[in-house]
Amino acid sequence: MKISTKGRYALRIMVDIAENSKNSIVSISGISNRQEISNKYLEQIISKLVKAGFLESSRGQTGGYRLTKKPNEYTVGDILRVSEGNLAPLKCLYDYKCSRQEGCSTYSFWEGLDKAINNYADSITLEDLLKK
Repeated sequence: MKISTKGRYALRIMVDIAENSKNSIVSISGISNRQEISNKYLEQIISKLVKAGFLESSRGQTGGYRLTKKPNEYTVGDILRVSEGNLAPLKCLYDYKCSRQEGCSTYSFWEGLDKAINNYADSITLEDLLKK
């Protein structure tokens, strides 16, 4: 499992909006300037976050984005799954039935690693990141 720039940026975007919203809208240009991410790339990532219900948008001159829930209601795991998809370290854990899976002596290791990754990612909230 490797987290792409989309996953890293999605997390930074959510933190930025949480830090800068204070019950108001955060503009995409503001996020772009603070995070040094192009508007075009931001829009791709933000559209996934909006579609997942993590952000709501407001259009127009003073438009932008805000969180739909409180920061403590988002986990890092949820945000990464929206931007990255499954966090499993191997495809055979979620999508692909390997012909060797039944007799695979390493499969239980990979299952344990997957569980550890997901448990850790789900144990950290957006609010936890804001406190650091």
